[in-house]
Amino acid sequence: MNASNALVLAMALTVAASAAAQAPNPPAPAGGRGGPQGPPPTAREAAPIDLAGQWVSVVSEDWRWRMVTPQKGDYASVPLNAEGRRVADSWDLARDGAAGESCRPFGAPALMRLPIRVRISWQDPATLIIESDEGQQTRLLRFATPGAPLVAAAQSGAERTWQGRSIAEWNKQAVSRGLGFGGGRGVAGGNLKVTTTELRPGYLRKNGVPYSENTVLTEYFNRHDEPNGDVWFTVTTIVDDPRYLNQSFITTSSFKRETDTSKWDPSPCQTDPPR
Repeated sequence: MNASNALVLAMALTVAASAAAQAPNPPAPAGGRGGPQGPPPTAREAAPIDLAGQWVSVVSEDWRWRMVTPQKGDYASVPLNAEGRRVADSWDLARDGAAGESCRPFGAPALMRLPIRVRISWQDPATLIIESDEGQQTRLLRFATPGAPLVAAAQSGAERTWQGRSIAEWNKQAVSRGLGFGGGRGVAGGNLKVTTTELRPGYLRKNGVPYSENTVLTEYFNRHDEPNGDVWFTVTTIVDDPRYLNQSFITTSSFKRETDTSKWDPSPCQTDPPR
């Protein structure tokens, strides 16, 4: 090859290399590396914690408000406004029974605070179900699914209920060792957040401490496993009610998982007289 041809070849290779460097990258195969992808995981498949099973509430504080029906007018620690106190002071147990309102203390804002057992399971891949023995209540915690947005009860024409309309979502951040919003002793991976609206008016305590139909209930469920093998979850409950409360009413309640289910004993809504 003479010098002239070599120069031409060198120039051609330089131009080709420059063009290749400037050419856009070819589109990636559909679905990314490995070809087409399947559908996104369901809420059940994406769960960072497992809450399925039978659990019993462990009442270690607030006995006077949780284990028995408090005296009328005992609404200490609940941030009631003047209207809330007026309604609480007018509570009448016999009147509730005669009106078929015995389940007022078993609505979602108060249910997990009661001394109860609950069973948690998956009704379907996008719905957790919580069943209580006392009061025989059923809560449906619905996760949104792609292409199937959730419809509010008010839009669907459904009636308000004691358990309302609950929308669930997983929070997948690592959690701290403390209890409460990010709680969980020795647990990493996340928690369950539940927001409940469309509630039927009820009671925060069995002695008539009220919440209204405007209430928004926010809950955080955190599971924590102990070194001895015990499994617990703690639910932080935040009740916001512009009608009867001056500020958020926040409580935490703990449940221990049971391996023996023989103590499950469902009973209808009932409120004993104050002691």
